[in-house]
Formats: sequence, structure tokens, C-alpha cells
Amino acid sequence: MTARKENPALRGNAGLLRSDKKPANGKTKKLILVGSPNVGKSVIFNSLTGSYVTVSNYPGTTVEVTRGKGRFYQEVYEVVDTPGMYSLFPITEEERVTRTLLFREKPDVVVHVVDAKNLERMLPLTLQLLEAGLPVILTVNMMDEAEAMGRRIDLLRLSEILGIPVVGTAATSHHGLDLLKKAVVEYVRKRVA
Repeated sequence: MTARKENPALRGNAGLLRSDKKPANGKTKKLILVGSPNVGKSVIFNSLTGSYVTVSNYPGTTVEVTRGKGRFYQEVYEVVDTPGMYSLFPITEEERVTRTLLFREKPDVVVHVVDAKNLERMLPLTLQLLEAGLPVILTVNMMDEAEAMGRRIDLLRLSEILGIPVVGTAATSHHGLDLLKKAVVEYVRKRVA
């Protein structure tokens, strides 16, 4: 089943992209959002894509996958919001669908969204994604809530340790989302160069 949803709160967003527009370079790149449930993936998805999205069940399942498009610095990305997952070793149908998406759709970039308040619990999935050879950017979301708890996270040091870009966001207040877009574009350009 396929349905189009519109989020009225995002109507008029400058980042909106109608599906009939052609990308600047003729090729749409693919970005897949992954992460545990309740880390803010959907908020980030809405900010990256604007109001027009397609929600459909993954073939052969009842699991919904949300797709949309967004323009990042003159480049068009298909953005896929996946069901929550804790590990690349699936237990639930949702995790199986996400794992299948990651390996069948060959994304240009995988954005792993984690909760800054529970960073240590979520990094094992980051390591699994890297060990699987996927092109990963880590987004440490809810930085505002972590800072309110007195928690400080050295994103630069974390990036050095992991060897991947790390971006801090507070998606509900749109903080850091432009940095995320910039990191995605730079990372993908470096990978194809």
C-alpha cells in the first residue's frame, strides 16, 4: 500500500522539493536514516525532506518505510526513514526490513542517529555499520537535552576515534541540521572523488 502524506507544519519550507524536479547533476543520491526507536529520526527526516513523502509497506511485509526527497546544497537526495533497529543482527521484522534496505539499496550515505543522553548504549550499532563497510555519518541528536543534564560530548574526538564525520543536532529546534546536510554532501563528494 502506498500513500502520500503532507505535514502541514512543514508547508512552505524552503527545502521542499517537488518530485518532478530534476537534480542539478542528473543523479539522485540516496541517504538512509537508521537508529534505535525514539532517537529523533523522523524529526530529522521531516526537516531534510519537507512536506511531501511517500509511505509504503516494504514488499512482503507490513512494515512501513518512509521516503522523501531533499535538496542539500544543489544536490538532490532520496531520504529513507527506516524502522528502528538496535543491531544489524535482526530480531524483529522491523530490524530485518532495515537491514535488507541497507544492503539492497546501496545508499550513498547512512546517517546513524543516536540519542546523546544514551550514547554509550547506541555506539555498538555504529561499529556494526562500519564493520559492514557502510558509508556512515553519526548524528548525535538531543544534544540540548544532554547538555541540560550536564553532559558534555566531544564530537571532534568522537569523530577522530570512529574515523567518520560526527554531527551534533537538536532536531526538534532545528539546531545542527544545516551542518548535517553539509557533512552529508562533503562526505559523499569525498567518497566518489
